[in-house]
Amino acid sequence: MARSKSSGSWLKEHFDDHYVQRAKGEGYRSRASYKLIELDQKDKLLKPGMTVVDLGAAPGGWSQVAAQAVGDSGVVIASDILPMDAMAGVRFVQGDFTEESVYEQILAAIDGRSVDLVISDMAPNMSGMNAIDQPRAIYLVELALDLARQVLKPDGTFLAKVFQGEGFDQLLTDMRGSFAKVQSRKPDSSRARSREIYQLCRGFKG
Repeated sequence: MARSKSSGSWLKEHFDDHYVQRAKGEGYRSRASYKLIELDQKDKLLKPGMTVVDLGAAPGGWSQVAAQAVGDSGVVIASDILPMDAMAGVRFVQGDFTEESVYEQILAAIDGRSVDLVISDMAPNMSGMNAIDQPRAIYLVELALDLARQVLKPDGTFLAKVFQGEGFDQLLTDMRGSFAKVQSRKPDSSRARSREIYQLCRGFKG
């Protein structure tokens, strides 16, 4: 079947993308690595020895950056509905994060550790219908926030991809109830036309 003009232009944009080319050249698993690199450079999120939980991890761009930063003394627990190739320093749980059994597997992998940082680059499979996609996206962030509240140590940090739209203001209110400081970030490596932003929540109140 012939590709549509729009899908063809998306593919051309993707493969011409500076960050896609850079990721290939520098050995990163995806262009998303540069979003976390930028955020870390600005906000000093990652340190050696940390315990980090990475939600929506596949193909591993964020886990790769986090594992390099936390080093041998730290650990990254990653999860995604999609498979992910094994990576040193990363414990991977495959499954649907919205299912209780997968949620419990993530908690088991954390194994009672005090978590310093929860990061989420999760997004639903987009239908192109905002009335469907936006509630799904907000729901995933709410689940990630719930996990963060359960596992973060006092003063810990939560970073999540959020799509602006219906439900966003209520989500911000919820975040501000649990964290001392909530800020919005839009990395340069995030495509300008995307509605995605990253909410950085610091100082978990416990």
